[in-house]
Amino acid sequence: MSREAVRLFGLSREAVRLFGLLLCLSCVLPLAAQDFENIMSERVASGLQYVDGLSWSHDGFLVFSDLYKKVIYRLDPTGPPKPTEENRNGAEGLAYDAQFRLYLCEPLLHRVARMDRKGKFEVLAETYQGKKFNGPNDITVRKDGNAYFTDPAFASALESREMDFNGIYRITPKGEVELVAKWTTRPNGITISGDGKSLYVTDSDRRTLVAFDLDGKGAASNQRDVFGKIRGVPGGLRTDVNGRFYIAAKGLGVYTREGKLVHTFLPTEVITNCTFGDTDMETMYASTRKAVYKIRLGVKGAVQN
Repeated sequence: MSREAVRLFGLSREAVRLFGLLLCLSCVLPLAAQDFENIMSERVASGLQYVDGLSWSHDGFLVFSDLYKKVIYRLDPTGPPKPTEENRNGAEGLAYDAQFRLYLCEPLLHRVARMDRKGKFEVLAETYQGKKFNGPNDITVRKDGNAYFTDPAFASALESREMDFNGIYRITPKGEVELVAKWTTRPNGITISGDGKSLYVTDSDRRTLVAFDLDGKGAASNQRDVFGKIRGVPGGLRTDVNGRFYIAAKGLGVYTREGKLVHTFLPTEVITNCTFGDTDMETMYASTRKAVYKIRLGVKGAVQN
């Protein structure tokens, strides 16, 4: 506000300072208190058997896996999803890296694999200390090439497991497999913060969100609970640029950093996984066992790649 305006309206310096503060808050508050109530979901794929592993390709399309059908689908911005030939081994968790390579968790074969844009396929990890993994479930890749995956023993894996724990692992850019954490409970969804300094994992048994610090080389430390009492059994998760968490469970729950549930999308559905997508990364894609939904949030995801 100009000096002439101050003189004209007879405002004190303190009043001018307060006016400026209120003006700034008016710009920030709508973002912090974003209204999710009027946002609708749109079903974009159906007739599936068990959907998981949603990931957005920087080539401009969504991929998701149907574990039971053993098919990976590609969903472009227009048109129905198209099956590919990339899931003969029953992939579940999917993630792209900065080089457009697709990482695949293959729980039926107890391994993690990777495929480049030309279709070259390679197995990255099958064992740890000579024992097969329980069933790699979800995976995320930092922009420097460090990959992190969860390895819980679900369903039939409980009967044939060689590990006596559920694990969280790191695959280094050199291909080395390192144990991040041993759990008696089952880790499920996994993601990385936008700045690449935090790793987040959902604990399906304790219904808790767990965090680790990541250093410059990708090593994880300082395991801690972020918050608990997640509504439903938590699976996949993502974060947005404002620090909120989107957790697939009984509905897609939106939580603050402090664990306050601010909204639930698709509240009557069991959500298996979720990911941000579209060219502006302001759309959330969420999967139930038999369908995929699109939710135009209007807030950007915290994306690494």
